[in-house]
Formats: sequence, structure tokens, C-alpha cells
Amino acid sequence: MTDFPEHQPQQQPQPQPSWPPRPPLPPHDPFASPGAHEQHTAHAPAARRRARRRGVGLLTAVAIAAAAVGGGTATLIERWTDDTPGITAAAPSPVDGTTVASGSKGTVAGVAQAVSPSIVEISASGSGGRSTGSGVIITSDGEIVTNNHVISGASTISVRLSTGKTYTAEVVGTDPAKDLALIKLRGASGLKAATLGDSSGLRVGDQVVAIGSPEGLTGTVTSGIVSALDRDVTVAREDGGQDSSQGQQWNPRQGWPFEFGGQQFNGDTGSSKTTYKAIQTDASLNPGNSGGALIDMNGRIIGINSAMYSPTSAGSSGAAGSVGLGFAIPVDTLKADLPALRGGGSV
Repeated sequence: MTDFPEHQPQQQPQPQPSWPPRPPLPPHDPFASPGAHEQHTAHAPAARRRARRRGVGLLTAVAIAAAAVGGGTATLIERWTDDTPGITAAAPSPVDGTTVASGSKGTVAGVAQAVSPSIVEISASGSGGRSTGSGVIITSDGEIVTNNHVISGASTISVRLSTGKTYTAEVVGTDPAKDLALIKLRGASGLKAATLGDSSGLRVGDQVVAIGSPEGLTGTVTSGIVSALDRDVTVAREDGGQDSSQGQQWNPRQGWPFEFGGQQFNGDTGSSKTTYKAIQTDASLNPGNSGGALIDMNGRIIGINSAMYSPTSAGSSGAAGSVGLGFAIPVDTLKADLPALRGGGSV
């Protein structure tokens, strides 16, 4: 059957492709005319080039301004042009002494590694017998701080370093009222001195490390916390060992006798006594730790260990060991007393 002409579909003229082909209209501008879109796309490359030139110009201007006020151009350019971190200031030079390396701060191992070379074992002999204790090197030529009761009445003093090398020493000055003494090694040089800290800022609960030579075990390290501050500890006042009754009280295996809270520990302190404010710690102290170091977690000396409670076993005269009740002379007391000790101290 023949279709009527009016029923035949009329062919619409096809648009001729343009050259170069036009990109599709942006989706955000559906009403833009073809002419406007062609104008936009034709000028886009040039606009981008101008924007880049403006960005470079702005960066250069800001960089020049930064250089004028502080030389920060390199950092500024690096941060604007990529994602790498900016240049940071150089780290300060390391501090001399026993300060713990930054990567080891806050660790017992780091403190032990830094401070152990500054802790020594002291053996003192005299007419009243032989005692063993510890000491802290405070100068590179061999000044050593210890407890007065460790060297009191000694005719000969031998000091063993952490390296095993042994020196003889002489007494420089003593302060029996504070149970402190200063001795000096003969012929020593180039030793690693400890860093004296500040005990005034200590808080109960601060972590501490103790290093000494209990029972002759040189360089023994223990750790704990500050249990209390400003404890009134009473100890025997050793005035050079001239009183024979006092000379019998120092037993290296039982611990130095002291009084606290109206009670006596480790024996009778006798009639000649002295009392000082002490740091209490639960770091294990044993006979032989006397004169050693109590150290903060930055490797600074904050106390000189001086007394500990050592209960004896039933039927035994020997020490049973530490029960976490130890005392140290605050380092601020030592620092205030150093000029007098270097001048000969008091007897």
C-alpha cells in the first residue's frame, strides 16, 4: 500500500561537524550558547598560562619578603611547591656530663648507661675495721662525694672505677652533721663526671634509679620511685672514728644504723647523732649502696644514698636485704656543702 505523502516522516537536516570539534558544554552551565562556550574554551589555555604567571609572581614576591625579614625563603618555597616538610632548626649541641641521650630518656637502661661510669666502689680500712661503700665522681680529675660514715676513721682508701681500674684516694673534707665527705683520687684525669641536678623540684611518685656497689657488686642498678620527701632521718655522727664505741657500729653487711619515727634500724646509733632531711625511695638499697647515687630519669644526680632498712633473718646476724625503705641526702644539701667540703669541711 502506498503511503500518503503527509504521513511520511520528514528528514531533518543533520548539523555539520565543526572543526576542531567543540567540547561538550560544561554541566554547570546548561543554558550557555554555543558561541559563548566556544569563546570560553578558546581562551582557556591562555587564561591558565596567565594564572600560572600570576602564581609564580606572587610566590617570588612573598619569598623576597620572607628573605628580607628572616631568611626563610628556602622553607617557604619548599612548602609551597611540594608536600615535603619544611626545613627545621638544627638540634642543639649535646651537653657534657651524664645527661641521658634523647632517644634513651625516661628509660632505666639509658640512665644506667649514662651514669654508671661516674659511680665508684670505695673500700676504706682503719683500726676500727674495713668498710665498703660507693661514691659519685663530680670532677674529671677525681673529686668524689660519698657518705662520711663510709670513710670515717680510715687510714687507707681504695677506689675502683666502673672500668675496673683502681686508685688510692685521700680525704679532702668531711661534714659529719650531714653525713657527707669529699675525697680525691691520686693521679686521676679524664674521668666522666656526673651531673648534679636539682632536688627542690622532686615530687612523690617521680621515677628514680639507684646505682652503687652493694656487697661489693660494683655498678648494681635498681629503680623505683620517690616515696616521700623531707623525712627526718637520724644517723650516728662519725667524727673521724676517734670514738671507739662509734667505730664498732658500722657493719657493711648489716647496713648503717639510723633512726626514723622514734624507732631504730640496723642497730643502735649511739649517743652522738645527727638528723637531716632525706628523700625516701623504694628503689632497692643494700649494704654497700651508701654514698652512691639516686638519679632522675634525665641522668642527673638528685640524692646521695645514705641509709636503708635491712631486716635481719631470724637467728642470723647477716642482712636479709632491702624491703624498699631507703633514704638519700638531697643533692641541694650536697651542693650547698661543697665549698665547705673543698675547704676541709668540719671535723
